[in-house]
Amino acid sequence: MRLNSVVILKIMKKNNKYLSYDDLAWTEAIITSPDEYRKEVEPLCKAILDNSKLKPKTLLHLGCGAGGYDYTFKKYFNVTGVDIGKGMLKAARHLNNDVKYIYGDMRDINLKSKFDIVAIPDSIGYMTSVQDLRKTINTAYSHLKIDGILLIVAHMRENFKENNFVYTGSKNDIDITIFENNFITNKTNYEATIIYLIRCKKKLQIFTDVHTLGLFNSSIWDNLLKKTGFSIKKFNAENIYDNYILQDGEYPQIMFVCKKLKSR
Repeated sequence: MRLNSVVILKIMKKNNKYLSYDDLAWTEAIITSPDEYRKEVEPLCKAILDNSKLKPKTLLHLGCGAGGYDYTFKKYFNVTGVDIGKGMLKAARHLNNDVKYIYGDMRDINLKSKFDIVAIPDSIGYMTSVQDLRKTINTAYSHLKIDGILLIVAHMRENFKENNFVYTGSKNDIDITIFENNFITNKTNYEATIIYLIRCKKKLQIFTDVHTLGLFNSSIWDNLLKKTGFSIKKFNAENIYDNYILQDGEYPQIMFVCKKLKSR
């Protein structure tokens, strides 16, 4: 993907879309390399393989983003990625031209196919209500074979921290610094305010993006997953973002490894 000052100067916010996942999606490849993602994804693949009764071959990645996770997923599985961000899908196709990517909403997409695995490792937070979370879990269930694995990585309301993060990266004549602040706004939501400092040939542009995300108690998660028809195993998924947290923050998450028990 060729990046230059012309690309940057054309960035605009339209129709209240998140800049991070459309016009600024190309920054993902500069901030984090596929090899850096590998450190996060290998434990997910191990959890899937260790807990699957099947010999899993096919994986549906809901909220696949720019394809950084898929770069490692595809070493183990035949991956299909779904995302609602067109900029993210463009970046993902550029990185993984051997992966099938589809535009769609994880709350209601119907691919009319069954997979051994459904993975939502980095985007379930965009379900901002219990209703949306239920829809996404139902989507995952309907796309899984019996004994298939649903893997989700999520925050629990009980131990969520209001952290600040910083990310940096450079490529050719582009230097990027991203600041992120997380702030709890109510019982079931938090805001991630993201500020981009992008310098192209030393010329600075600043962009601000405010994301609203869901934040639910563990009891809500357990209830939704069990009622949908999953058995549940839970593991701590810590230290993923420790290198990016400012000061002495903590960023605990839970990895759900769920098995589809039967057809409804």
